[in-house]
Amino acid sequence: MRSVVRSVRQFRSAFQYRWNYTYDGFPIRRDYWCNTNCRSLYSLSRKVDVCECRHPSQMISRVMFANTAKATHRELNQSGPLVEYERRISAGELLDGDTSQLGSLAELQRLYDELVEKADACRLDRYATSEKAGRSRWLWSRFIPQTSYAPVKGLYLYGGVGTGKTMLMDLFFDQLPCNWRKKRIHFHDFMLDVHSRLQKHKGVADPLEVVAGEISDESLLLCLDEFMVTDVADALILNRLYGHLFSDGAILVATSNRAPDKLYEGGLQRDLFLPFIAALKERCVVHEIGSSVDYRKMTSAQQGFYFVGKHLSSLLNQKFQELVGEHRAVQQEVEVIMGRKLLVPLGANGCAYFPFEELCDRPLGAADYFGLFKKFHTLALEGVPIFGLHNRTAAYRFVTLVDVMYENKARLLCTAEGTPVELFERIVTISDAQQMAPRTSSRSRKSDDSDICVDNELGFAKDRTISRLTEMNSREYLEQHAAMLAEKPVVQEHDNENALQA
Repeated sequence: MRSVVRSVRQFRSAFQYRWNYTYDGFPIRRDYWCNTNCRSLYSLSRKVDVCECRHPSQMISRVMFANTAKATHRELNQSGPLVEYERRISAGELLDGDTSQLGSLAELQRLYDELVEKADACRLDRYATSEKAGRSRWLWSRFIPQTSYAPVKGLYLYGGVGTGKTMLMDLFFDQLPCNWRKKRIHFHDFMLDVHSRLQKHKGVADPLEVVAGEISDESLLLCLDEFMVTDVADALILNRLYGHLFSDGAILVATSNRAPDKLYEGGLQRDLFLPFIAALKERCVVHEIGSSVDYRKMTSAQQGFYFVGKHLSSLLNQKFQELVGEHRAVQQEVEVIMGRKLLVPLGANGCAYFPFEELCDRPLGAADYFGLFKKFHTLALEGVPIFGLHNRTAAYRFVTLVDVMYENKARLLCTAEGTPVELFERIVTISDAQQMAPRTSSRSRKSDDSDICVDNELGFAKDRTISRLTEMNSREYLEQHAAMLAEKPVVQEHDNENALQA
């Protein structure tokens, strides 16, 4: 009863102001019911100065949902992602989320409670389970086939860009006991590791089974961020890989921009990928985070180091030299997986300089970009073009590059032909194309002078890339990057070390 009275009081105190605000440079006046709690908050680990404004119905549902969730959880463990979320909101570290985020948190809390309750049955304690090498376990399974599905279903969390999926994943993962066999990794990085292991076990009859055994020995709880399948090689092995992982007792927690049925949509040989979707839906609870709010764009976005226009190479070079300081920028090599090396045209003091063509118009991929940002924390990229049909492959690589940079919290300096939105205006999904002029979706590639590119995967991924580029050039992101560099120990750099002689 006290919770209900408290909810009504909070709702009644909200009837106060009419709100005037600016969105994308346009002043808008709208009637909102607002409280007067204006403060500096953090959304997705970014500080934001906001006033909390909501429609009354949203305030009622938020307050009552929070009170109910607190009361329910008080009967359980007083620990987990929901408790930590409420603590961070109370401490002013996070922006008070919407009901969509709270619904996702309830699912994560449910999973957390089930895992804690059934930790022994799930064999999560790394010190309580016997260690077997993946290859020897594979050999033993030839004689005695073993299947041991986990008694707990995982979670597949999907939704629009910037809705807090990664933040929620990290919140969940950080609350898990440190002695559990768990891993939190970006999906790109996970698949690179899989391909590297496959290369190592090339002579084995079923290398995928060996790799799955190795992975499950190390981590039975896999938390994969940004689950997205665009590569045909990944698509063809996922079904068998996860078939082995699930039968080994692995539990998957994943975030994605796409619903399971939309994964790898329109991809080559997709019929071979469909069994994986069925297995994913069987072994995971699928939950959509339905928020329409892009929290990344709530940062105080500025121009940052993103310069729009042609013939700005001298300006970019000047900014690059300012960051390099007294160090001498020279040509360098970066080691990538499986013995490959990536040539860096100019690099010094943790900063790398590339023309766009050198990084995105060559046959490079996520492995090369991860290798690059293991050594460099800042990228100066010259000449990002407007994307369309003529450079669709380069657009895919640019999307991957931005994903890897964001995952590694790297800083971007670049010159581009347009704003982040303008870069992708010619990239559309099939449904977008059907709403355009009839000739767009049935055009001839040779005769189409508008250079419209109809690509479902790229058309879907562009929203995430635009959102991330916006945040990466915000004051909050750049301040956090500077703070991260300040915490790192100073390493004396030698110009001749790892440098190539011209």
